[in-house]
Amino acid sequence: MNTTDPLVPHKRERRKQDRPGELLEAALDLFVEKGFAATRVEEVALRAGVSKGTLFLYFPSKEDLFKAVVRDNVVATVAQGAAEAAQFQGSTGELLEWMMLQWWRRYGATKASGISKLVMSEASNFPDLAIFFRNEVIEPAHALVRNALQRGIDRGEFHPMSVDLTLHSVMAPLLFLVMWKHSMGPCSPSHEQIDPEAFISQHARLMARGLSQA
Repeated sequence: MNTTDPLVPHKRERRKQDRPGELLEAALDLFVEKGFAATRVEEVALRAGVSKGTLFLYFPSKEDLFKAVVRDNVVATVAQGAAEAAQFQGSTGELLEWMMLQWWRRYGATKASGISKLVMSEASNFPDLAIFFRNEVIEPAHALVRNALQRGIDRGEFHPMSVDLTLHSVMAPLLFLVMWKHSMGPCSPSHEQIDPEAFISQHARLMARGLSQA
């Protein structure tokens, strides 16, 4: 008697369905470990347990693979944050702190944050990928911060300011933490280690005080 549930995919079918995710996971690991230029598609395929030909069935080039990694690990996080920020009920100072902490917890604290270091390190050699990252990640993230700052002005919580300049004051410490994490942080003694969430909260509160109308 055949007891196979027709609604449960066969093991081979499940394996095929899982391959894109496995390839993206392997690619993320290698891109963060070695950078874009030094990562070979053969290595990605080997780590994912498939052939190079199989990888190309899903991702026609290394550039396409990198873009898929960014969309899977970064773009989705920014979009989720924007949707949640639009529903935030607290003060704008609290919103800024919440946004910055969520950015760290969902991205900065994960291995995917190494993508930011990769882009900054290799942008001049791969300008098309840098433009892609700017369009898909940086601009939406900046729009999210702009909206939050404008919210504070419109509600009378923040004094008038250059929103375009101020957003960099929000983003700079987050980028610093990522660069520190993927460079000098692991090499530094324990007394020089930084508590990311404490650092973010302090910076956000200092900014809120500086921008406050009160």
